[in-house]
Amino acid sequence: MSRKGTGVGGDGLVHSGKPSVARSLVVNADDLGLTVGVNDGIFDAHDRGIVTSASIFANAPATPDATARSRTRPSLGVGVHLALVDGVPTLPPARVPTLVHGDRRFLASWQLFMVRYLQGRVALNEVERELAAQVDRIRSEGLRVTHLDAHKHIHAFPPVFAIVVRLAARFRIPVVRVPYERWSPVWGDKWQRHAARRQMLLNLAMLPWARRNYRMAAAHGIRTPNFTGRTHTGVMNIEALVATIRRLPPGVTELMVHPGHIDDALRQMPTRLVSSRAQEVQLLCSSVVRTILPTHSVQLVRHDGATSTTSVPKEPA
Repeated sequence: MSRKGTGVGGDGLVHSGKPSVARSLVVNADDLGLTVGVNDGIFDAHDRGIVTSASIFANAPATPDATARSRTRPSLGVGVHLALVDGVPTLPPARVPTLVHGDRRFLASWQLFMVRYLQGRVALNEVERELAAQVDRIRSEGLRVTHLDAHKHIHAFPPVFAIVVRLAARFRIPVVRVPYERWSPVWGDKWQRHAARRQMLLNLAMLPWARRNYRMAAAHGIRTPNFTGRTHTGVMNIEALVATIRRLPPGVTELMVHPGHIDDALRQMPTRLVSSRAQEVQLLCSSVVRTILPTHSVQLVRHDGATSTTSVPKEPA
């Protein structure tokens, strides 16, 4: 059951019972803490652009830089980018042995995680222990956590999602992402459209999981805003961004983005998102995008509902 006066609509939103025609947009930058260059790009896209929120790794190479600089930006909402693959655990590996390889790192991909889980070799109590430690680490840095999501969308798997919504309720975190995007047209050149169509098919395959996850979140009183940005991950362009803004439904929508400046550390990462990150910084700071928001009566907000501002803060010495 959901909290009194709330319910889950077909779009996955938790509604208050009163119809709303307002359109609010959370522009959330994933991967904060990945590298210092990625941090630079995310903070630039907040200070000079439309990014209102960011999701931070608890134990990535540039997490200390990210937490220190986030504290100087009270207008930026900060969530935890939970990780169970492609990284290192926050807890000692001996405490989460079913989640790591012999090299003491997480498995390299969500596919390998799924195979291990289906073989009965993943202990869900270790998953909960590790994810709780990740949330605790970010909270211990003096940051108020506004939302939870996950690296590679690993939390979309319902057994993991059940743990994440329990943690959200336990830590009084109001929002958990359900990374399912309703249909949207594809934009860009031939290569960009091909990549977007492939990602659209992967997204559609998530619908059965998404439906279960909406219900679980509602049962815990956790909000799950409408979600977009998955189809154009790595191939975002001005046409796609403008079309997304124009097509926003009533209520709150999260736009997932991956801005960043390219540095040597990023080039050495096992990620396909390299040059696209720098392109997204430019898009998110575009005067065209800033102009179209008020034209379509779209308000920029954070996941906690606070209106975001973009004043440029001083960096700590």
